[in-house]
Amino acid sequence: MKTITADQIAVADNPHGVDVRHLYSTPDVVVSQITLAPGEVVKPHQAPVDAFFYVLEGAPLVEVEGESAQGAPGMLIPSGKGRVHAIRNESAARARFLVVKTPNPKA
Repeated sequence: MKTITADQIAVADNPHGVDVRHLYSTPDVVVSQITLAPGEVVKPHQAPVDAFFYVLEGAPLVEVEGESAQGAPGMLIPSGKGRVHAIRNESAARARFLVVKTPNPKA
């Protein structure tokens, strides 16, 4: 059995300049962990596939198509194909969440 630990995965280059680690990838799905330091932002962008965000730590502000939700650990926030979304960490603590995209947009 294979196991994956986020701290063993290299930070991926990304247009947002934040800590993104691609944990799992097949043609059907990609799972990434994003960590935002206080003040960091995943800039607004359009998803070419279905995506969802699952908050692991902190309280990121998630925006999907102009609607906002204050994230909390254990919260899942969907963002369908073609929807514009952004995530901000406006708190004083780090925020960490999983992003799941299906199908894998790079497959």
